[in-house]
Amino acid sequence: MKKSIKKPQAKETKPNRTMGIDIGDRWCHYCWLNEDGEAVETGKIRTREKDLREFFEGEKRMRIAMECGTHSPWISRLLEALGQEVIVANARKIEAITGSESKDDDHDAEQLAVFAHFDPRLLYPIQHRSAERQRDLSLIQARRTLVQARTMLINSARGLVKSMGGRLPQCSSESFGQKARAAVPANLVGLVTPLLEQVTLLNQQIKRMDQQIEELEKRYPEIIRLRSTPGVGPLVAAAYVLTLNGAHSITHSRQAGAFLGLRPKRKQSGDSDPQCRITKTGNNYLRALLVQSAQHILGRFGPDSALRRWGLKLAASGGKRGKKRAVVAVARKLAVILHRMWASGQNYQPFPPATAGTKTVIAK
Repeated sequence: MKKSIKKPQAKETKPNRTMGIDIGDRWCHYCWLNEDGEAVETGKIRTREKDLREFFEGEKRMRIAMECGTHSPWISRLLEALGQEVIVANARKIEAITGSESKDDDHDAEQLAVFAHFDPRLLYPIQHRSAERQRDLSLIQARRTLVQARTMLINSARGLVKSMGGRLPQCSSESFGQKARAAVPANLVGLVTPLLEQVTLLNQQIKRMDQQIEELEKRYPEIIRLRSTPGVGPLVAAAYVLTLNGAHSITHSRQAGAFLGLRPKRKQSGDSDPQCRITKTGNNYLRALLVQSAQHILGRFGPDSALRRWGLKLAASGGKRGKKRAVVAVARKLAVILHRMWASGQNYQPFPPATAGTKTVIAK
């Protein structure tokens, strides 16, 4: 079977100057190429706004490539504000750099510059979100950190009591600080009580953050539409909207599952096409949230819908691992549904009519 390959409309002209920057926590190593792709200058700049601004301010427009990372959002915004063309490379997909056996900062900077000079597509460019969206997403990330800290404290308290022959009651994380006090052995009160106090304090802080997350729908009205989907609360909807950074970030809704690492890997060669695990690329936290939503949809309290029926049928026919595979499959389909609702402006339909206009909401 022949497949047609879409050719580019016009040949891209090579930039007069190209720079690759390998960003470190303290220093940025750079490599400068001329219009022929030859290295003409290397050096390093401190990873501070003052130093970067002094270095690039007044420079003629050039193409600058860097890997995505902790500092790349603010550095890319700074350089773009200074009139530079910035390409942020997807570090997960450039094995020639991340998997190199001769990895060092100067070599990485040169490789980034070479790729950007000859064909930026080799870097699988990504687009960073705005400073406002980054700040709102940081709220969700901060909440995640507090929840992880709370879980660690609860597990530590349970372990200490269990080691002395006791057992703390089963209860929710929100009520743990109060309900566990009465079950703490007398000889462990001095050790466990500080942990319980910290759990109570974290619960208060998490509750305040939950209120702030609910208020995000005032700035992002699409969150309200996504929340109409069963299993999708304010946290999941806000994380989805802020992580994807706009419905336009994905060309087709069917790509949403692959974008978040919920698509199985492919290792097809000849007649061999083994069934592989999911890729787990993309945002780990959003993927975990979608899996939790899928568990709710398939759980005993999940409302009846075409998605639930499809998932339960898949779980029943999958053997011992059927339930786990069904959860991942429902999470993948949920990612598609949310993107389609966002892109099309459609509301959630538990049983969408099988017409050309709506069949993509519950994708097969």
